[in-house]
Amino acid sequence: MQEDKLIKTEFQIFEEAGKSFNYEEKEIELNLNSGEVLVKVLLSTICGSDLHTIEGKRKEDVPCILGHEAVGEIIRINDRKGFEIGDRVTWTIADSCGKCAACTDYGLPEKCHELFKYGHASINKGSGLNGCYSNIIHIRRGTHLVKVPEVVSNPMAAPANCALATMVNAVSQLKKVPKKVVVQGGGLLGVYACALLEEMGVSEIYCSDINLDRFDIIGKFGAVPVDGRDMQKATAFLLDRLGDGADAIIEVAGVKELIPQGISLLRPGGEYVLVGLVHPDSELNITAEQIIRKCLTVRGVHNYAPWHLEEAIDFLERNHRNFPFGELVSPPFNLENLEEAVMEAKKQHWFRVSVKPKHK
Repeated sequence: MQEDKLIKTEFQIFEEAGKSFNYEEKEIELNLNSGEVLVKVLLSTICGSDLHTIEGKRKEDVPCILGHEAVGEIIRINDRKGFEIGDRVTWTIADSCGKCAACTDYGLPEKCHELFKYGHASINKGSGLNGCYSNIIHIRRGTHLVKVPEVVSNPMAAPANCALATMVNAVSQLKKVPKKVVVQGGGLLGVYACALLEEMGVSEIYCSDINLDRFDIIGKFGAVPVDGRDMQKATAFLLDRLGDGADAIIEVAGVKELIPQGISLLRPGGEYVLVGLVHPDSELNITAEQIIRKCLTVRGVHNYAPWHLEEAIDFLERNHRNFPFGELVSPPFNLENLEEAVMEAKKQHWFRVSVKPKHK
């Protein structure tokens, strides 16, 4: 056990939708148990799920410190082999026990029976430093840490432990390397999917979105952009290009009306990976017969396991010059100005808006 030490903290507390964040600066005493780490947050990014919480579309255990996408530097550590003070790291968004059936038998530690998720937990749990809209985050024993290589910048690394790792998981579900893939949704999940598929060697990648401002980036990340504003026209365009149909569809738009389109675009024996529809308004207007007669595989993906985060960082290291990752993330807002950062994120001018603490 390490001795108690005063830690200077600054963080933004979220209490409820429609209410301003409460910015606080104070010193707290914190003792690290074995396997725990204190990380100085270098840069965090605002995920779409954070916006949903702020807008009241999803509920969290409040009051809490939101934010789960970040990169940081270890400032204190207690018995964590392979790591030391000064290491630049990212971490899994979930802390898992490593002992339950989900962790040991199912290969789904992200569904651990004792799961703890950063940026989603009450400030009254543990030290309270559970989210990334803070200058410090307290990393628990069952959280997987990954060192960030020098060539991977902070803006590249910050969204990796949510958006990119999730898409590594999604793409890994494909039974073999497909030839033709349609990605439904051109947000950050979508462009990451395109880049991962491009590196895999997929010859035809199409990415549909209703925001035409995203088309330039979609092209730079390896896909043919498709105007999704008129679904009938988009479907006709894709059917004309796909011939017998797509080998795989990856859904990251979170729009239930797109699922019948995806079913129609898949070839017999095709695969459908559902990622974005993680909300109550997701009842699907399809029949079992449509799935059975086409011999389709439908797979749901939610979050990721530690090995997917490892691969996400390796992917960034391999491809730091191959894709314009720097164009995805905004210049940083100061943590004190989180409200302004949230307003900017809602405008969708950037795939991610970044936030940076002061670190006095």
